[in-house]
Amino acid sequence: MSSFPFRPRLVESLRGYSRSQLSTDLMAGVIVGIVALPLAIAFALASGVSPEVGLITAVIGGFIVSALGGSSVQIGGPTGAFIVIVYGVIEQYGLSGLLISTFLAGVLLVLMGALRLGTLIKFIPYPIIVGFTAGIALTIFSTQINDLLGLGIEGLPADFISKWSVLLSNITTAHWITALIGLGSIAIIQLTPRFTKVIPGSLVAIVLMTLVVYVLREHLALEGIKTIGDRFTISNELPPLVMPELSFQTIRHLAAPTFTIAMLGAIESLLSASVADGVIGERHDSNTELIAQGVANMVVPFFGGIPVTGAIARTMTNINNGGRSPISGIVHAVTLLLIFLFLMPLTSYIPMACLAGVLVVVSYNMSGWRSIRAQWSGPKSDLVVLLVTFALTVLFDLTIAIEIGLLLAMLFFMRRMVESTRILVSRDELSLIAGQDDHKRSAAEATLSLPQGVEVYEIEGPFFFGIANRFEELMASAPKRPKVRILRMRFVPFMDSTAVYNLGMLCEKSRAEGIQVVLSGVNERVRATLTETKVEALIGNDNICPDIQTALSKAESYTKQ
Repeated sequence: MSSFPFRPRLVESLRGYSRSQLSTDLMAGVIVGIVALPLAIAFALASGVSPEVGLITAVIGGFIVSALGGSSVQIGGPTGAFIVIVYGVIEQYGLSGLLISTFLAGVLLVLMGALRLGTLIKFIPYPIIVGFTAGIALTIFSTQINDLLGLGIEGLPADFISKWSVLLSNITTAHWITALIGLGSIAIIQLTPRFTKVIPGSLVAIVLMTLVVYVLREHLALEGIKTIGDRFTISNELPPLVMPELSFQTIRHLAAPTFTIAMLGAIESLLSASVADGVIGERHDSNTELIAQGVANMVVPFFGGIPVTGAIARTMTNINNGGRSPISGIVHAVTLLLIFLFLMPLTSYIPMACLAGVLVVVSYNMSGWRSIRAQWSGPKSDLVVLLVTFALTVLFDLTIAIEIGLLLAMLFFMRRMVESTRILVSRDELSLIAGQDDHKRSAAEATLSLPQGVEVYEIEGPFFFGIANRFEELMASAPKRPKVRILRMRFVPFMDSTAVYNLGMLCEKSRAEGIQVVLSGVNERVRATLTETKVEALIGNDNICPDIQTALSKAESYTKQ
């Protein structure tokens, strides 16, 4: 029996760990902590919880992900992708419902890792990922317009269309100074990288705009500019332990958001780890990563935290500043903890418009508009999946979007499989050239003459339910009844249950009509399927031949009987 799939990268990284690497990891961790500060606060406020919750989530979640994870450089914490989900869960089930959902999602993630499902998560179709990420980005952008422009709308509708209807009808009530602060924050964030790569633009914007608003409010007595302190009472005290009350009824009601949090957490974390692998030339352990993400999400609810996942932007910041071991992620968590303990009261002066500007930039970076543009020149089926997933994410919710997106992707995949699998029928002579269309064949090509009364049906591709029905229709439309039917299966990698059932029915029907069925070129996997389903006994072991020449000899012997 294989060992439990949990091998934290921290243990491996500490072997031969050098002082120079420690120095680099310390610097990277501090920088990532500074980068994470405004994001943790902004994500928390946008999700409908206090700034402390965002920082506590980043501290505890970030520490656990780095200490137990399967990636050397992954940085964990709250992310923009969860804003819409967290806000919706709190609105519908309250904060206690969110804590229970987060805990149960953590349990699911641990189970997924323990069952070695980490590699399967990577097979989520790319158009679905692009679609729901862009949809989340647009939704985040929509939620920030009110604070960005200082519209002062209370009780903004939750659904997308109604929200924009209210926003546009109240656009003339914008507070112009608040709007300047919000738009100015966006400009600072975008321009900062031209002057320095070390200090994040979001931090520069927050510091500068906080100072500007402080002067405007305290020295010029200017009113109307809202800050974090106007909405929340800020504290730097560590939160008390919270014990979510679990019951079967609660779990049943929270099944949908729990599944969404778990799936999104798994997808985003493994996507982030895979991107990091490509940069540092490493291969993360996806199952260990899922277990670490699960443990983090099981622990943070007891401190009132929100969902944790791998953060691509912070992970890349870690890499770009020299972080190469989980130590840098742990330092990032410690840095945030120190900021929380000693500087937290200062966050009350941060203007809401500035944080809205930070999230507008986050939503723009999340939108993946370049990826969407690239999909326009790709397969139209992929574009349909992307647009449907995007629309459902915006208009309904992420759970429905992923479910419908996966269903569409599977249907299109099956259609491609059906289209790529061919059935070639030969009645007088058989070409020995593999995989060529009939119109491309020439008389000079090698052919075999078929005995009178023998038909050859060659299947090129997977033999599954979509092909099984077409194969049955094709034989039913044959101009005359043969004595022997040869099924040439050298290019059939597998058979599903429908194909096996149809083949069994074909054998029984052919036997009743006095037609012999012979198989040719059956591989070991297909042969094992036929044996397990008793179809081999129905056909006869001697009638399953290794190649077409042997099959034709067998068929000829039947025609002479």
